[in-house]
Amino acid sequence: MKKAKWYFFLFWFGLMLCLSINAFSQNQLVSGQIRTLIEGDSTYFNIAFDQYPLHSRTALISFYTERSFIPGWSENQQLTCNALELRHLIQNASFDGLLPEDYHLEGLNSFFEKYFSGIPLTPFELAKVDFLLSDAFILYANHIFGGKVHPEHLHNTWEILQKGNEPKVIEKLYLAVSENNVKKQLFSLQPKFAIYPRMRQSMKKYLELEKLISGKNWQKISPKESIEPLQENELIPSIRKRLQLWKDLKPYPLSSGEENIFDSLMLQGVRTFQERNGLHPDGVLGKATIEALNKSPQELIKQVSVNMERLRWLPDTTVQEFILVNIANYSLDYINKKDTLLHSNAIVGKTYRKTPVFNGTMSYLVFSPTWTVPPTILKNDVIPAVKENPNYLQSKNMRILDFSGKEISPSSINWRTVNGDNFKYMVRQDPGPSNALGRVKFMFPNKHNVYIHDTPSRSLFSKEDRALSSGCIRIERPVDLAKLLLSDQEKWTDDLIKEALSDNKERTVSLTRKIPVIILYLTFWTDSRKKEQVRKDIYERDDELYKLMRKPITNQ
Repeated sequence: MKKAKWYFFLFWFGLMLCLSINAFSQNQLVSGQIRTLIEGDSTYFNIAFDQYPLHSRTALISFYTERSFIPGWSENQQLTCNALELRHLIQNASFDGLLPEDYHLEGLNSFFEKYFSGIPLTPFELAKVDFLLSDAFILYANHIFGGKVHPEHLHNTWEILQKGNEPKVIEKLYLAVSENNVKKQLFSLQPKFAIYPRMRQSMKKYLELEKLISGKNWQKISPKESIEPLQENELIPSIRKRLQLWKDLKPYPLSSGEENIFDSLMLQGVRTFQERNGLHPDGVLGKATIEALNKSPQELIKQVSVNMERLRWLPDTTVQEFILVNIANYSLDYINKKDTLLHSNAIVGKTYRKTPVFNGTMSYLVFSPTWTVPPTILKNDVIPAVKENPNYLQSKNMRILDFSGKEISPSSINWRTVNGDNFKYMVRQDPGPSNALGRVKFMFPNKHNVYIHDTPSRSLFSKEDRALSSGCIRIERPVDLAKLLLSDQEKWTDDLIKEALSDNKERTVSLTRKIPVIILYLTFWTDSRKKEQVRKDIYERDDELYKLMRKPITNQ
């Protein structure tokens, strides 16, 4: 009996040893193929990946050499769970606004289909799959860390400082395969802003909606004129259905004969939709509201994609206090310790005098500022106005100075021969109620000569389209911002600030700390309530970026 048990033990021990040796030899075969591809002739390597060219060959050589050529994505001639997980993540790269096909999806699918059909992959095929998966991981990781498109490739200016740190992608790849946490390592490189994962969920929703209506024509709603609340119109059922599609209106029962009436419940839905789209929530179905309602899921997918890319360009800020201007939202937010202490409507540059996208550091503010007219405005606006009206400068409280500061009489200048190119003086507007900068300006020195300031034209803030300035940013609540910025200086009481605002002399006040200012351009984001915020592409920048994002990847 004991002898039988002993033979049984020897049998199983021998079987396990054989299987272990066989598994070891199988892994060695794949390792051998990986080593041959790396150390062999480059022609052999290029032929092997001719159909699916690799993008990060140098990084791959480093990765596999450090691993002694051990495969990362297969074991015992079986694809690992890590391999299946990465393929799944690649299939869903569109949730990041990226193209799954950029990450070897076609090539991987051909091998995976063969594998799942029960046909074993050869060591050479497993080696190729390993390379494709590792290369896909590296490229996807780099893209979600810093974007697929470099901002320098755009015609418009994006001068926000980019991330200073490196993504350490090879380290992430090594941890992904050794610790079996592919998703964790990959997604740790996503932008650290709370809105990014929320936008990812919005993208997923829009992609699902696009599938739902696939093959069906997206019907444009085209009323002949604006539709007011309580009016009856044959298009009301279509509009109600569209509002329900976007979740701005919950389904509700309708009595017979009420289908075409713009009722009070629908009015609430229209106002919610208008607020989400940066429109005046007046409840009227006018031109701008109808245009927004007609945006298809496909158009919104494009809009989410480009704005997720813009977020990937931003540095992962860890500062507690900063000022954020969103040009497309006509807004300024002052944020401290993750709380928005001030939100203000803003006026930004006209479409032909665009406010640039950049970042700076605010170090001081100026109460009752003078305004030296910039050359462009001098040439295009002031000089033509003076030629038409000799009293223009006096009416605007402006003086002409030479570059030593000496005042020049307007009557001493032959205005008939003057133009923006030969005018050898500067024009300065004194402090006062009509000063173009208002009562206070906030300075963050930059090459664009752009700053944040007050304005005497208060009525402009009630406009829906506020791309009205010559490039600088005018804000509706400048006094509130000044009070917040000076709150740590006891001297600057509300009374003293009020006095400085109405003074006839400039008064410069240094801040006790430098405050980062970020001026960006976002036409879509998902807010903290998980509501999609959609804005008009006022500078028409989305199309160019989207086309670059859709271009196939070339070898790096």
